[in-house]
Amino acid sequence: MRICLVAEGSYPYITGGVSSWIHALIRNMPEHEFVIYAIAAERKQKGKFKYELPSNLVEVHEGFLDDFLRIDGEWGHRVRLDKEEKAALKSLIGGDEHIDWKPVLSVLGDPKLKNAADFLMSKDYFDIMSELCLEKYRQIPFTEMFWTVRSMILPLLLTVRATLPEADIYHSVSTGYAGVIASLGKHKYQKPMILTEHGIYSREREEEIIKADWVKGYFKDVWIEYFYTLSACAYQYADQVITLFNRNKEIQIELGCAEEKIQIMPNGVGVDDFNSLPTKPEGEPMWIGGLVRVVPIKDIKTMIQSFQIVKYEVPDAKFFIMGPYEEDLEYYQECLSLVESLQLKDVIFTGSVNIKDYIGKMDVLVLSSISEGQPLAVLEGMAAGKPFVTTDVGSCKELLFGVDDDYGSAGYVVPVMNYEQIGQAVITLCRSERQRREMGANGLERVRNRYTNAAFINNYKNLYRSYGEEKR
Repeated sequence: MRICLVAEGSYPYITGGVSSWIHALIRNMPEHEFVIYAIAAERKQKGKFKYELPSNLVEVHEGFLDDFLRIDGEWGHRVRLDKEEKAALKSLIGGDEHIDWKPVLSVLGDPKLKNAADFLMSKDYFDIMSELCLEKYRQIPFTEMFWTVRSMILPLLLTVRATLPEADIYHSVSTGYAGVIASLGKHKYQKPMILTEHGIYSREREEEIIKADWVKGYFKDVWIEYFYTLSACAYQYADQVITLFNRNKEIQIELGCAEEKIQIMPNGVGVDDFNSLPTKPEGEPMWIGGLVRVVPIKDIKTMIQSFQIVKYEVPDAKFFIMGPYEEDLEYYQECLSLVESLQLKDVIFTGSVNIKDYIGKMDVLVLSSISEGQPLAVLEGMAAGKPFVTTDVGSCKELLFGVDDDYGSAGYVVPVMNYEQIGQAVITLCRSERQRREMGANGLERVRNRYTNAAFINNYKNLYRSYGEEKR
């Protein structure tokens, strides 16, 4: 079969997490042919792949959300939308909670909207915005609303107007723009669509927008509504929705996904890959590490502040932040400045590394994210037999404490952004070699029995096979 994987903000530009998941999926299914439709934030990422692409990945189609910055439109012409087309676009722009995406996808693909920038400078768009502002946004200045919504909609229009490869199955690894593209594949070619949602995309965008400086207060709700609307498209079109743990399933149902579509399939790791790892040199102090990208959603600043707490009690400890920092250089510089302002010694940013060169040397691992799905970093750390301190996000509680099993605790779970509790939990582990060994062993047994790479791959092989057989 030919499978089109649609990925946003991940593979093949960024390592770890969802990207590692995609790479493993493709590599372990040589019997299938894969195409990647990759959506990246900036055109400067074009062709800068962080992975050696598997031989059965035959095409990579690239789309860039910042292309709208380089496009102007011609003001004042008429596109001549009919009544249904106008209503469809109005429901999209207005964040309609019960939007029917079939007419929306039809009008987005209509030749009349071939030049997206021209449409968003047309009298038709002006009329739609005028009606919406009168009905829904009276408190917002019209000019600001006009240009804000244009900046929201134009990346979507440019993305859906790009060439969409034909495939036997469309598989999106998030909602959002990727979910709309996969939905368009089903709409256009009448082929099955699968959605795997690692985290809850719309909730993650909401958290980012609430904290963002570039969005004025009264526009935050507009942006948040828009991303929830995009997510509704994938839930509506997907034949099967895969989630990683039960709490995510509950949230998807709350957001409007039909319960009968949802199936839980946990991630997995190759436990045997973490045998015989190199250990730290004899006589070294405590080594504490985070397997993490240096980006705001991973809340590296809280991790750094927790290290300061640890330093008071374990002054010789070393801290390794193991992961790429190029994705958000401004945030990376802020983290370096925080380390300097705290006068914190022994904090090492390793950049991108082979984690197997480092993970066996760690005494304790930390994850301080403000949002996660089922973090691969935690599974890998457990497979290496290491105890964890994590924030209470995603499936971390399930991973460390278990669900209906008696393997025992594999670490501590603390509230989000609470650096004091993270620090105290790390100190507790640093003081007890027995506890570190027991928790590490518990995690290893849980992964070995419940989160294997073989089970993860077999689940998806069976899923793909079922849709292939259904087609035949």
